[in-house]
Amino acid sequence: MSLFKNKVITDLFKIDYPIVQGGMVWVSGGKLAAAVSNAGCLGLIGAGSMKPDLLKQHLAMANQLTDKPFGVNIPLLYEKASEQIQTALDAGVRIFFTSAGSPKKYTSFLKDKGCTVVHVTSSPELALKCEAAGVDAIVAEGFEAGGHNGRDEITTMSLIPQVRDLIKIPLIAAGGIGDGRGIAAALALGADGVQLGTRFAATKESSAHENFKEAIIKAKASDTLLTMKELVPVRLLKNKFFQEILTAEENCSSKEELQKILGKGRAKKGMLEGDMDQGELEIGQISALIKNTPTVSECVLELLDSYKETLKIF
Repeated sequence: MSLFKNKVITDLFKIDYPIVQGGMVWVSGGKLAAAVSNAGCLGLIGAGSMKPDLLKQHLAMANQLTDKPFGVNIPLLYEKASEQIQTALDAGVRIFFTSAGSPKKYTSFLKDKGCTVVHVTSSPELALKCEAAGVDAIVAEGFEAGGHNGRDEITTMSLIPQVRDLIKIPLIAAGGIGDGRGIAAALALGADGVQLGTRFAATKESSAHENFKEAIIKAKASDTLLTMKELVPVRLLKNKFFQEILTAEENCSSKEELQKILGKGRAKKGMLEGDMDQGELEIGQISALIKNTPTVSECVLELLDSYKETLKIF
C-alpha cells in the first residue's frame, strides 16, 4: 500500500510524494531543485533573486542533474517576471508557481502553452480568486512561513480548512511544516500536499551560506518575526538589521524611510553571502525544530519516516 493514499498532487506533477520544495530567493537554485526532484518530490528554482541570464544557468544545471519534473517559482512583484517566464519556457519548464501578484496576469498565457500553473496565496478570499483565474492548484501559505507573507497573519491551521471548504481544485499547504507530523496535520486539515521551504533551506544542496544554515539550526521559537508590513510583509530571523527595521517601525517611520534602511541586496548579503548582522535573513518559524543539515535525500527519508511514525498514533 502506498504511504500517501491521496494521489492528487503526485498525479498532477508526476512525482512520488506530495511534497513540494518552496522556491526561495538565494537558497533554491538548480542544484537544490534537482536534488529534491531526484528524491521523489517536486523541486522548484526560486527565480525571484535571479536575472534571466542567471536563471538560464540554473535551469541548465537542473536539467543536467535530473530527468525528473521540476518547476520554477516566479514572484510577480519583480520587474523581470515576464523575462523570467520566457527564459523558463525556453528551457522546457512546464510547471510554474507564481506568487506576490495577480494570478490573472500569466495563468492563461502559460496554460495555453501546456503548462501547469500554481499560485501562492495567504487568504481564503484570494484562494477563490486564484481558482477563478484558472490555476491548476493553490498553495495556501500560513503566516508561519518565512519570506514574503500575508498581512492578515492567518495561521496555517486556520487557513487550510477554510480554503479547503471554498475551492475544488488541488490544495497545497505551506507555512510551519518541517517534519512528518506537520505533513500529517496539513493533510488531515484538507490539503492534498505540502510545500516546505525552511526545512529544505537547511540541506547540503541548498545554496544558502553556511552561516545562514547554522543560524537556522540554532534558532529558537521566538527568533523570527513578521515585519515590514508597511512595505512587503516578510518573516525574518532577528539580527542587527532586523532591530533597525523594528526600531524604525516603532518610531512610525515612513515607507520611504523604511525603504532607505532596506536598501538593495540585503537578502543576498545575508542568505547567500553570510552576513549575519546586516543581511536580511528570511526564514520560517519552523526553524526552531530543525537541528541538522542533511542531504536532500536524507531529509526526504527523515520526513517520510516521521510521517510513518505519526500515522501509527491513529
